[in-house]
Amino acid sequence: MLAPIATTVAEVREAVAAARRAGKSVGFVPTMGALHEGHASLVRAAAATSQFVVVSVFVNPTQFGPNEDFAKYPRTLESDQKLCSESGAHLVFAPTAAEMYPERSVTFVEVKELDAELDGPARPGHFRGVCTVVLKLFNIVLPDVSHFGAKDAQQARIIRQMVRDLNVPVVVRVEPTVREADGLAMSSRNRYLSPAERALAPAIYRALQNAQARAAAGEVDVARLESALAAELAAIPGARVDYARVLDASTLQPLARLDREVLVAVAVFIGTTRLIDNIVIGERGIRNAVS
Repeated sequence: MLAPIATTVAEVREAVAAARRAGKSVGFVPTMGALHEGHASLVRAAAATSQFVVVSVFVNPTQFGPNEDFAKYPRTLESDQKLCSESGAHLVFAPTAAEMYPERSVTFVEVKELDAELDGPARPGHFRGVCTVVLKLFNIVLPDVSHFGAKDAQQARIIRQMVRDLNVPVVVRVEPTVREADGLAMSSRNRYLSPAERALAPAIYRALQNAQARAAAGEVDVARLESALAAELAAIPGARVDYARVLDASTLQPLARLDREVLVAVAVFIGTTRLIDNIVIGERGIRNAVS
């Protein structure tokens, strides 16, 4: 049986209120649709911890820049509904832009400092759009727990900060990145890749693994790690490196040496498709590295 689709705020609030009256806890997975196994893992994680699971499917216009792929971003609601249902969702919220942003909407949410690196400079205004829509969705769904993917590490860190700073009563859980068999992080944008580009894309994760191996072998100089990582990514045929950074995993600020937990994050264009990925290297002697 397919999970029903709600298109209005009122419908979602009514369904959630009914679940609450039945004594059910509420889990939430925000998405932009074009769902894949990575999203399915988030829905399953929500279903494992909550008794009523809502998945939003909304291509949020405020987080796209003027030269980004909003117009061509895939819209696959029918297959998204099927995946959500099979993964344990009870309701799919698929609003229009007008429903989410009524006429003369002029209020936005920004989290400072954590957007100073990585996708902050690369995509001006992106995280303002993300934070605004996620807070709106939290206020609509009122979940107990919300699940995000580790592939979007900066986004997850910023959402956690927003929740803390604004006293939002939701637990944010970050679930592991789901990868294809060859290591490529699952992404809705992978479908933009040509067959030749798809064959090259796993080299991104191999470069991250090599950075991890260098750290495990004793390299602690961040500048050398970043330089080697960027060079390896640039060697991928047809690739253009947007960034290749090693940052403090908590503050997302630059550092000189590996003396704490770090986020190794990259953004690479393969052809015209921008792909992001990351690993976290643990603090205990940097040999306790996890991806």
